[in-house]
This record gives sequence, C-alpha cells and structure tokens, in this order.
Amino acid sequence: MNFTIECEEEVDGRWIAEVPQLPGVLSYGNTAEEAMAKAEVLALRTMAERLENGESRPIEINISIPLAA
Repeated sequence: MNFTIECEEEVDGRWIAEVPQLPGVLSYGNTAEEAMAKAEVLALRTMAERLENGESRPIEINISIPLAA
C-alpha cells in the first residue's frame, strides 16, 4: 500500500497535512515541511498501533528517507 501526504495552507496561515489513506491522520504546522513531518510520524504511529492491536495484518512496506542536505 502506498501512502501520500497532501498539504495545503489554511486561511489563517497554518499548514495542514493529511494522509488520505489513513482516516484521521492529519496535522498542522507553521510550515508545509513541519505539517508533513508531523503527519508522517502520526501515520507510522497509527500503522504500528493497528498492528499491535490486531486491527490490520502485516503488509510489505518500503521506507525511503532522504538524506539531510
């Protein structure tokens, strides 16, 4: 399963990022990068919790993390 992070700026200047494939996984940040990083962390926590509680089965995942510039 592939997850995407969608991000947009709110009228009040905050950024919101969400993972549409995981209902309820959304977060706010002062920048797009901050909001997306928080959403990624929340997505990983949500997936781990579902596995721990037997709410989903293990699936093949690919994780790639870009190196810091």
